[in-house]
Amino acid sequence: MSINKDIISVCALVPYPLGTTPSQRYRIEQWAPYLEAEGIKIELLPFVDDRLMELLHKPGHRIAKAVGNATRFAHRFLDVVKSRSYDAVLIHRAACIAGPALPERLVALFGRPMIYDFDDAIFKLHTTEANQGFGWLKFPGKTANICRISSHVVVGNAWLADYARQFNPNVTIVPTSIDTDRYRPEKKRASNGRLVVGWTGSSTSQTHLEIFAPMLRDLTTRRDVELRVISDREPLLPGVSYFWRPWSLDTEVDELSHFDIGIMPMPDDEWSRGKCAAKALQYMGMGIPTICSAVGANCEVIQHGENGLLALTASEWKTNLDSLIDDAALRQRLGIMGRRTVEDRYSMRHCAELFARVVRETVVKKQESTAGAEQAGIQIRPGIER
Repeated sequence: MSINKDIISVCALVPYPLGTTPSQRYRIEQWAPYLEAEGIKIELLPFVDDRLMELLHKPGHRIAKAVGNATRFAHRFLDVVKSRSYDAVLIHRAACIAGPALPERLVALFGRPMIYDFDDAIFKLHTTEANQGFGWLKFPGKTANICRISSHVVVGNAWLADYARQFNPNVTIVPTSIDTDRYRPEKKRASNGRLVVGWTGSSTSQTHLEIFAPMLRDLTTRRDVELRVISDREPLLPGVSYFWRPWSLDTEVDELSHFDIGIMPMPDDEWSRGKCAAKALQYMGMGIPTICSAVGANCEVIQHGENGLLALTASEWKTNLDSLIDDAALRQRLGIMGRRTVEDRYSMRHCAELFARVVRETVVKKQESTAGAEQAGIQIRPGIER
């Protein structure tokens, strides 16, 4: 089928302010400039504003959070009405951070082709400690409903694709991607003459690092290495010697350039299996040799011993860390091959091209369906497809 090369306008309903959360940054936000150059103009409309974002990861403030959510919910319905003037609507994760799928159902009723994108197991309840009291408001079951009413579903890995195909046959895997112009191999700068073992991530995924405190405590006790953590809150790692740096978009790449080894420990649970190996890809894009838990998409990205290392048990983590610490040649080889993997399969340009194809084919399919119905004399009215 030939794809229409006319300009396509897309209204993207995203959860958070731009530049604040990894999921949006490494997917929709990162792809937007490339998509525009290819004739797909995306307008990103966040649900959360800056004021509410400040409150979300703070404990307490329940009334302020509730009022903020209610206010933004009203704004979101105005966004949905606005979306009728676009060629397609993109929903990233959910139109709202709380509540049922009412905005998504309205988009479907208005008859716009709807593309649904997610890169986590958002159909499983997962909340930060600061917001556990609001967990029930996330309505994780709405993910299945949004899949059903969407024209096409885009997911970050094969495990999520298996879930989405239970509800919609039109599913495409587009991995989370790395801007290979921004994340480039740098000369590693060891701290205090010691090798640096590093981790970066959000406060949500930092709970995974904290679970592995015994392994990290053993590492920093046995070996003369520095553990660095880059995140939006200081980690809780009792008995572990570490150096913490607050995460900032402006300093992120420079901070990563200090890492000699990048780690991504994760428990083997359903939430982890939905993750899309973003941390591993960041390290690999920087040419940093990487060790990951052998869980979910990590096993899709890393071929053990070829472009990184995988570990399941505490013993395997210890062996792999010791191997990289002791063998500079191994660190160099895995770093080079990791970078090559990102360039070949997980670059921003490659993944944006895959996503652009989905957008064009979804819009064209809708146009052809509407034209065919009109030619057959069938009255077209807005409604939920399929």
